[in-house]
Amino acid sequence: MNVSQTIETEEDLLTCLHIKLYHPQQSSRGLYGLLPLGKRSRHSADDPLRLGRDAQACTYSLVDPRVSRKQLVLFAYHTPQSPDMLFTIQNLSQRGRLSVNSSALDYLERMDLPDKALIRFGEYEMLIIRESGEAKGSFEVEFEVLAVPPSRETCMCVPSMTPVMDTGSCVTNGFPAELRAIGPLENDETLMCQS
Repeated sequence: MNVSQTIETEEDLLTCLHIKLYHPQQSSRGLYGLLPLGKRSRHSADDPLRLGRDAQACTYSLVDPRVSRKQLVLFAYHTPQSPDMLFTIQNLSQRGRLSVNSSALDYLERMDLPDKALIRFGEYEMLIIRESGEAKGSFEVEFEVLAVPPSRETCMCVPSMTPVMDTGSCVTNGFPAELRAIGPLENDETLMCQS
């Protein structure tokens, strides 16, 4: 095989991690001044992607003294069973926990990222959404700042919640029985499409 057959072409669709950030004091503190907001950045899949306060040690930096020097790292990988590029997240902070969809990770603990993950550390909330691509050797990252916490916007069904099939909404088991008994608010299964 010659070199031109093994190099990714510009036509290859790259996997993209959409990283949406929220902090309660983000408008007044300039926390995201070092992030390339609103544009896609390309990364080699064999280089770990680090996020933290230290701009020298991390791929992306937050301007916040309360963030660890190295807060977290994302690793890209492939499995023999799937052509998709997948990701693992690892907590690099010795000072604090990191949670992924309500699962806590202590220092150096790691876990696989689902296609949509709510990451929390300190007062930060990060929604990471993986958009699949075909390229094997690189991926893209796109940062965005959210006006409201993603935990309020999305229903991340976690073990303490039960999905309701008709609407896809979540009902928390901790609510009183009268609230759980309400059920789905609407059911559009009988809508007819006309051509």
